[in-house]
Amino acid sequence: MKLFAIFGDPVSHSRSPLMHNCVFKNLNYKACYTRVHLLDGSKLKETFFSLGLSGANVTVPHKEEAYKACDEVRGFAKTVGVVNTLINENGKLIGYNTDADGFMYAIEEFGKVENVLILGAGGTAKALASRFMQDGIKVSVLNRSEGRLSYFKEIGCETSNWDSYSTKKYDLVVNTTSAGLKDEELPAPKEIIEDALANTSFVADAIYGKLTPFLRLAQEKNITFKDGADMLLGQGVLANELFVNKELKLEDIKIHMKKSFEL
Repeated sequence: MKLFAIFGDPVSHSRSPLMHNCVFKNLNYKACYTRVHLLDGSKLKETFFSLGLSGANVTVPHKEEAYKACDEVRGFAKTVGVVNTLINENGKLIGYNTDADGFMYAIEEFGKVENVLILGAGGTAKALASRFMQDGIKVSVLNRSEGRLSYFKEIGCETSNWDSYSTKKYDLVVNTTSAGLKDEELPAPKEIIEDALANTSFVADAIYGKLTPFLRLAQEKNITFKDGADMLLGQGVLANELFVNKELKLEDIKIHMKKSFEL
């Protein structure tokens, strides 16, 4: 029996165990998936191996620490410096990023997106900004302070902090911060959020399972929005494929993981 887990702080809200266990159970794959509440991201590697895990997912705020913990990083994660999926490969920790492609899957129904505003500058923001730019999408990043914006400047994003924000038109505004996850906070001052929402066609939030204050404002303004559920599903399907080393068909994983959202 293989054991998998999700690391995060907080982590009790995570649907990942339900999603992955639904796949394992219905496809008769001998594995189990659980949650690990990890306060100190620097302890990720030793905790991973002490639990005898075959693989894991990583959520906020440990995705950049996960990158540092890896013996080897592959694919898109190497480009962006952010890891959300870990595999134990013969005692070595291998890192991947399935967040970005999961998000692209989630926003397909929005149609052509050419100009995006990302709120926040953490691991998820880095993954999405890099992935958007691969597709030739123009990216702006807004963060509370200048400190974390250097990465985004280097890859060619427009950047601003709360003091330097100015009005522009966007196709999509995405919240990647944890504002609204455990509280009723907005990801930026209300006047900035109001202005951004007045100048966009679509809104998305990486947080799932609740109508965050950010999404509530979008709803009040009749803007088409979605929470992070489809992003979670998209990244989860890709992560599960890595967990089972392609022993299960991607389409079968998707079918049973989708069913877990009905439970």
